[in-house]
Amino acid sequence: MDHGDVILRFEDVTFYYDENKVLLEEANFSVRENAKITIMGQNGAGKSTIFKMITGELKPEEGKVHIGLGATIAIASQVMKQENFEKTVEKFFAQAFEDKRYDLPKKIKDVLEVVRLNAPLDKKIKQFSGGQQARLLLAFALIQEPDILLLDEPTNNLDADGIGHLTQFLMDYPKTCLVISHDANFLNAFTHGVLYLDSYTHKVEQYVGDYYVVLGEIEAQIERERAKNAQLQKNIQDKKDKINFFAHKGGKMRALASKLREQVEEDEANIVEERQEDKTIRDFFIPSQTDIVGPVVEIKSVGIMVDHNAVRKNLLSPIFLRKKQKLIIQGPNGIGKSTFLQALAMGEEIGATISKDVKVGYYRQDFSGLDFNKTGYEALAEMMVDPWNQEIYATGAQFLLSSQILNNKIGSYSEGQKGLLCYARFVLQKPGLLIMDEPTNHINFRHLPIIAEALNNFEGAIIVVSHAYEFVDQIKIDQTLDLGADNTFEK
Repeated sequence: MDHGDVILRFEDVTFYYDENKVLLEEANFSVRENAKITIMGQNGAGKSTIFKMITGELKPEEGKVHIGLGATIAIASQVMKQENFEKTVEKFFAQAFEDKRYDLPKKIKDVLEVVRLNAPLDKKIKQFSGGQQARLLLAFALIQEPDILLLDEPTNNLDADGIGHLTQFLMDYPKTCLVISHDANFLNAFTHGVLYLDSYTHKVEQYVGDYYVVLGEIEAQIERERAKNAQLQKNIQDKKDKINFFAHKGGKMRALASKLREQVEEDEANIVEERQEDKTIRDFFIPSQTDIVGPVVEIKSVGIMVDHNAVRKNLLSPIFLRKKQKLIIQGPNGIGKSTFLQALAMGEEIGATISKDVKVGYYRQDFSGLDFNKTGYEALAEMMVDPWNQEIYATGAQFLLSSQILNNKIGSYSEGQKGLLCYARFVLQKPGLLIMDEPTNHINFRHLPIIAEALNNFEGAIIVVSHAYEFVDQIKIDQTLDLGADNTFEK
């Protein structure tokens, strides 16, 4: 595809939430019309912040963000606003346009096909599950057909079929698209280049090419920088040793020492700031509650949605989940998977029983179980009977949550950092049952094998809902409850 004029440009942009948390420092990059660009960087590097500066929600401390004259922008938000809950599907999408659109029902039907969602026009937003609401938010951005389309983790809550449809849509999309995602295969299918944010140098590097090719280029560049710096450091140390020796001599030797000092200063000036590849969390272990006897959970019936109506159905055979066993709950979006997990975790599910005194660790896909006004430190401390500073900070560090990050409010965390905080909480909580709703959402793909290994080694019980099939394959599922299968329930 031919790319046109520059439609977006960051010129010497510096941004920070506070002076101790600089995200961008004199960052420069440009994006041309029709380009499909991936934004890469470590959790917390500022990827979502760049989106907020493009939309104008945030302003740079220094520098300028230039948008092409008259260019329209749409972003797929991550969370549905409360004010939309009482709106119908049709009224929700009507907000995307300034003027009344007489072809709106058809446009809604077409865009919902892209995100693989069946949504009656008169159904209220609050009646959709969290996963369905995420698809509606994605469709809300797509229906506007903006000149600049911003997608933040668009494959979250999409199954393989949904990801395939979205990929084809983006390949055919005739305008500019910027994507934040940890789904490498999805990105490699349609992107033309990468903007790489380095959380250490606070710069943005621009690369052209397929996603996997760019990953290789970045890793090779990092190795070259490391090798160059290592050689310079060796030269500097050699010269310093000679300076120390010659400085105590007289005449020409002292002059030579002076010349070597100049060479050391030159070498030190040539040391480059190394880009850093994403750090990976360290191996971790989630201790389990040890005083559980018998089944951890018994499930006899489940409430599901049938033709947009709530129906309770008895299982053909009750499910008994014991320690060291893992149950996956499957079924199409909107059938009630997340609703069941939430009711179970809250002790409100009438069709299932959790054994008395079992501690439940609950991973919500939208992190609504976290108090965003608390610090990360407080969120970890509340998991402990006797909070201990050293253990809290050491556990946070295992998940790349430094003491500085832990002392910030959770509301300032990236979505990936919120996810890692949840896993750190489990380590300190020592639960008997983990209830996990899309536990890979927003998590860097480099962390997933380590998380899968920790879940495999967990000696309590696990109930999980996940569309990340490669991840599920790694965690050795013992039982499956398919809410969409005819042979799951009594007739």
